[in-house]
Amino acid sequence: MKKNILILASGSVAKHFIDWVSKNRVAENHYHVVSYKEDTLPEKVSQNIKLIDADPTSYSKLSIIMSGTKFSNLFIVMEDYEDAQYVLKNLDLLHTKARIVLLNHWEKENLGKDHENITIVHADSLLAAHLYDQLPNVPLVAQNVGLGTGEIMEVHIPFGSSYAFRHIGSIVQRKWKISAIYRDGKQILPTSATMIKPNDTLLIVGKPLVLDGVYKTINKRIGLFPEPFGKDIYLLLDFRHDKKFAISYIHECLYLLGKLEEKVLHIRIIYPNDFALIDEIKSYESEHVSISIAYTTEDVSRLVEFDIHEYNVGLIINSIATFEADDLKKTLYDLKKLVYLFGNERLEEATGVVILMREHEKMESISATAFDISETLGKMLTLADFDPDGDFESKKMVLEHYETLAHLFTMDINIEQKIANPIRELSKKENVLQIAPFEKRLNTDNFRKFISSKVQDFLLTSHKHPKLLIPFAITES
Repeated sequence: MKKNILILASGSVAKHFIDWVSKNRVAENHYHVVSYKEDTLPEKVSQNIKLIDADPTSYSKLSIIMSGTKFSNLFIVMEDYEDAQYVLKNLDLLHTKARIVLLNHWEKENLGKDHENITIVHADSLLAAHLYDQLPNVPLVAQNVGLGTGEIMEVHIPFGSSYAFRHIGSIVQRKWKISAIYRDGKQILPTSATMIKPNDTLLIVGKPLVLDGVYKTINKRIGLFPEPFGKDIYLLLDFRHDKKFAISYIHECLYLLGKLEEKVLHIRIIYPNDFALIDEIKSYESEHVSISIAYTTEDVSRLVEFDIHEYNVGLIINSIATFEADDLKKTLYDLKKLVYLFGNERLEEATGVVILMREHEKMESISATAFDISETLGKMLTLADFDPDGDFESKKMVLEHYETLAHLFTMDINIEQKIANPIRELSKKENVLQIAPFEKRLNTDNFRKFISSKVQDFLLTSHKHPKLLIPFAITES
């Protein structure tokens, strides 16, 4: 259905507006431009624009124009304040039902306020907003799309961003979403397996306050572990399993806390049954260490999930036994959080970080976090390509990916290739932190490791090395 639009025009802005309308043709619109100033009209206009030489401030002429055609929209783009006032008075007398758009560039706050069905565009505010958008470290938000309140934002991914080299599916998007990625002049509609790269531009949608936080997180550099999974760390002590080593576990967490920048350690005690131990643990409470005790344990998973959201937790620390209890493993997997599992060896004794080579997509997905924790701890990262069949060629792309990141992050990386059983070789290593993808199914069945060749079937059956499990994303197929 064609719509007739009336434009009452004078001045430079009106000329540019008519020029835009002429160049960006909308077949369903027909424009009637009323102006008595020759310098307002462009030299050429498209066929759907009708030029009318008349004074838009004249009631009689405006009445004749509007009586002959039914207009759905009416634009007032005048250079003189008095002319705009006269036009508005004439429209009052004509009792038009058309939607009015008024350009106000005189800083007259009351102009048009008493009219119904009017949209006022404040030129100075609009120009100031566009100038503000050009400042560095300022997110670009959609001004005239959706609600126009900042619920649509465009964010550039700088080099060193905590979001760079991460798959979309490994990023928790609560109350916001990555809708599109722009890379090398092309639009990408991302899937869970799409990797974000430096110099990408993300189009994100969500609540404005949430997007402001996302923008700040994206622009934080690598080295702020455990971000962007969350800000703080969380130790879960289950007294059914952890009483004997509780103090040792706290010391290990304090060691890690000392390596991090401006983080807080939240200690949650569940199934408390030793008040002397609780009193000893409370002595560690400080500005950067908070302690909470749950005396009722009807739903541990829900309690932990609440704590994670309440404290903006990115890393959950617990023993393997606690990780396996109360369906906690599934809860943390669904939340896409980092998980640290204690080993018989302590983290402060670790001399390096090691990853057993796995499937291509999983290895890429955990790479940025692996470099981040290695840099944070000041430990050398080792890629252990142990293959019983000596099939090193199939992992060539993974090695190239890690070597590229090592170069970009100016970090050293150690690559070990050996025809050997990966589990047996890993068990020989002393004092290392093992990094692995956080699989949905991690088995603690000791019998299974005798019949399985999958690395994930041995993660929870070995207690020697501490482990960091990293959420990942791959295609469902």
